[in-house]
Amino acid sequence: MPARVCTGEENAPYQGTHNLIAERALRPVALGRRNYLFAGSDAGGRTAAILYSLIGTARLNGLDPEAYLRYVLSRIGEHPIKHIEELLPWKVAGKLGPALQQAA
Repeated sequence: MPARVCTGEENAPYQGTHNLIAERALRPVALGRRNYLFAGSDAGGRTAAILYSLIGTARLNGLDPEAYLRYVLSRIGEHPIKHIEELLPWKVAGKLGPALQQAA
């Protein structure tokens, strides 16, 4: 009986491409790592963290981050502070037109 060589193809038919999604998801972390060194101060680091959180949350809610930030920044000046939660991405998603929502 000839020896059988295990290539792993039986267990992983998409070998070589199965890691692409995970690598793409972690790419901003790797690229930003160097940028985080230049936040300038603790306050700059907190500001960057807030912006990254807003951008990530907008993406998770199916919004284009640039359109979402443009929408919020154009309204935040006259928006009452006690209703600031109305500008969060999951509440704004229904107000933005389909043209401003990210293509899925």
